[in-house]
Amino acid sequence: MTDQQLSIEPEERREPTLVVITGMSGAGRTQAIHTFEDVGFFCIDNVPPALIRRVVELTTLPGSRVRRIAIVSDVRAASFFAELADELRALREEGVPFHLLFLEADDETLVNRFKETRRRHPLCEESASTAEAIAAEREALADVRTLADLVIDTSQLTPQQLRAHIRQTFFGEALNQTLAVGVMSFGFKHGAPIDADIVMDVRFLPNPYYDPEMRDLSGTEALVRDFVMGREETTEFLARWFELLSTVMPHYIAEGKTYLQIALGCTGGRHRSVVLAEETATFLRARGYPVTVNHRDIGRGA
Repeated sequence: MTDQQLSIEPEERREPTLVVITGMSGAGRTQAIHTFEDVGFFCIDNVPPALIRRVVELTTLPGSRVRRIAIVSDVRAASFFAELADELRALREEGVPFHLLFLEADDETLVNRFKETRRRHPLCEESASTAEAIAAEREALADVRTLADLVIDTSQLTPQQLRAHIRQTFFGEALNQTLAVGVMSFGFKHGAPIDADIVMDVRFLPNPYYDPEMRDLSGTEALVRDFVMGREETTEFLARWFELLSTVMPHYIAEGKTYLQIALGCTGGRHRSVVLAEETATFLRARGYPVTVNHRDIGRGA
């Protein structure tokens, strides 16, 4: 079965989700395990097949918070690897839910990748050359490949493209939820945040500070919010700001980014930036992104 849309169960479900990653050495297993790690899976590399069941059993222990697991099992397990196909069949017969991801590439691509990395193929000790080791590995994996839910040929994929393909295939419409977003308001007079990925200066808007009635209030209060949101320039700014976010967010996900910090700043960090940070968070939440909001300087004196 190749490139079929899969459905990973939500994290809040009680039943653990297991993804087993295998395939040809040099085909991208490391990129695959990092992809699942980035979206919150408990990941283990180079697991002997006989231990897969024990890993799943550990998640059922009282108090265990592990619900999503991704493991790599491949020919590095040496003689133990021959048990993988039988172990996977036994899990399915017992009704243990899992997905099997199989990665492969053509022989020329694999040989070139080993040359570029200058790493030895794990079966080279048993074969005279890298090409012969690849052929032996492909034969050893033939039975396991038939059990795969998803087979990906990575011959023409960059690491970024492979990660994006896995995320889209496994998580589909829930892809937004793999990118956590922090939205911060701040005051430039107190220093710009050094950890922000996107910084937006909103000091071009009229400042409520100069109205005595609003000076000691903050952007969380209705009077200040109505003042900021009632401006024509605010409406125009938000339309263009939200258009920009709609454009860049999917590309951050495609690049494998798992956390994005957005900072909006005004002079003191109490009025305009607070209002617009809240509006930004509302916009992103409506599009499925998990968002946290931090008003860094809201408590500082006027």
